[in-house]
Amino acid sequence: MARHRDPLPQLQGARNDFRTIRTLVPYLWPRNAPNLRLRVLVALAFLVAAKLTNVTVPIFYKNAVDALSGEAAVVVAVPIALLFGYGLARVLAQAFGELRDAVFAKVGQRAVRQAALKTFQHLHRLSLRFHLNRKTGGISRAIERGVRGIEFLLSFMLFNILPTFLEILLVCGILWSLYSFWFALVTFVTISGYIFWTLVVTEWRLKFRRRMNETDSEAHTKAIDSLLNFETVKYFGNEAHESRRFDSALHAYETAAVKSATSLSMLNIGQGAVISAGLIAVMTMAGYGVVGGQMTIGDFVLVNTYLIQLYMPLNFLGFVYREIKRSLTDMEQMFGLLEENQEVTDKPEAPTLAVNGGEVVFDDVSFAYDERRGVLSGVSFTVPPGKTVAIVGPSGAGKSTISRLLFRFYDVTGGRILIDGQDIRDVSQDSLRAAIGMVPQDTVLFNDSVFYNIAYGRPNATPGEIEDAARLARIHDFVMSQPDGYQTTVGERGLKLSGGEKQRVAIARTILKSPQIMLFDEATSALDTHTEREIQDSLAEVSANRTTLVIAHRLSTVVDADEILVLDAGHVAERGHHKQLLELDGRYAEMWTRQQEASRAREVLEHAGDEDQAQAAE
Repeated sequence: MARHRDPLPQLQGARNDFRTIRTLVPYLWPRNAPNLRLRVLVALAFLVAAKLTNVTVPIFYKNAVDALSGEAAVVVAVPIALLFGYGLARVLAQAFGELRDAVFAKVGQRAVRQAALKTFQHLHRLSLRFHLNRKTGGISRAIERGVRGIEFLLSFMLFNILPTFLEILLVCGILWSLYSFWFALVTFVTISGYIFWTLVVTEWRLKFRRRMNETDSEAHTKAIDSLLNFETVKYFGNEAHESRRFDSALHAYETAAVKSATSLSMLNIGQGAVISAGLIAVMTMAGYGVVGGQMTIGDFVLVNTYLIQLYMPLNFLGFVYREIKRSLTDMEQMFGLLEENQEVTDKPEAPTLAVNGGEVVFDDVSFAYDERRGVLSGVSFTVPPGKTVAIVGPSGAGKSTISRLLFRFYDVTGGRILIDGQDIRDVSQDSLRAAIGMVPQDTVLFNDSVFYNIAYGRPNATPGEIEDAARLARIHDFVMSQPDGYQTTVGERGLKLSGGEKQRVAIARTILKSPQIMLFDEATSALDTHTEREIQDSLAEVSANRTTLVIAHRLSTVVDADEILVLDAGHVAERGHHKQLLELDGRYAEMWTRQQEASRAREVLEHAGDEDQAQAAE
């Protein structure tokens, strides 16, 4: 049995920057997309054109200065042409850069979209085990930051870092050819020193950024968890406790952020010192060259202009590099999700489940969430086509595990599950789940309209079909009594509806799905007696002539089942019809007696309450 660690710590694994960038490359050079590949090539051509044009700007400037320092006759004609060339070169450099961005925009945004979509789809393919262990808030933040990281990396690394290095090489070559090796060497050493300092200090600072990410995710997770459980917080008056937990996470973030900010100041000071040393050295050499007659005033200006022109992106490079490291860290988390083991996967070329009647067979099924503790052991039963089989038993007996195995949220560790003679591990998961309708105990609705939540059973259904399903589930009249009708929003997790109303919506969307196999997992255990009876009537109508598996806590809801299985400690302890099981006078009979006594006591209390209300009214 594969063991899963907590998702977020796993995301902090040792994915180096090269692997992260390599993961991104296929999104920038997508297969079967020649138009996007052409855009990449055109954008790179504009990039080179922009930098070649940019390095000619100081040369026009130098010649104009030399011309202005010459004789009057030359000054009248030559500088105008040179200044015009200077201005045109600047405009072209900017234009090429803007055209590069415009051409590449579709490639970049498509890459962001595809990376986010692939991660989202992968999360839905992961097993239930992962999602039970996950921290939803932390994972959503990981995806959000990862998408932002991709956008930044594409915008700045591809079109700022790489072009800057290209420009540095061009400038060093020009200085070497125009003046001497020493000008090129000093420029190169200055830039190398700047990059070295930036790399070393930024790598040291990276641990603070990682800690900021961890504490930010922790704070976000705690905030979402607290708000999702708003009513529970209120029930126990634990607002102060929740605030302390949230503040504790924020305090950890604050500490990491302060360390990050102070170390950033040290990085900036060092960068400034390196650049200043290089400027002093190069300008001193140029000054001596002018005094010695080997260089003109225009040459002095040219050297100064090149240094300023390089200094600006270099100064920006420090910020960009720091942000790229942050982006790589964020992308590392998002791409780390793609490495999560799916656990439950389809076999290659898995066929579609062929449903012919919908017979369900559990054949000697064993299962354990953890290999150290078994949940089911040697469970065997058959649900004939169109019949109803109920599974009852105490909490922890393994009842809900059976529903999860049938949906193949997990694979059995022993035995097999068959539908119409087909092992569910041999067919596609999509076709398997399409054949089964589920009404769970805890119905969670999307924060959308009633119409949307019912239509979720079959998104392409017509409004008429949705209303018909609502009528069969006996929710139509309630919906129409609302001011907004089917457009009534149900709130976060359906909290605006009562338990019975939520269950009816769940029944309606299952009706709309129209599956051959129905699965009711304690669908009425959380409801009051009156609502339970109404929902039971709806469930009976829905399951008519369908293969039905009922997992129940209240035995009164399954007395009409064709067969009842009593599950105890992962084994089928008893089986038979309701009357047969009562005659056995075993576990089922004991549970029935206990529940009947509890039901009579509840009815006495309800009757007494009704009498008190009547007396109060008199």
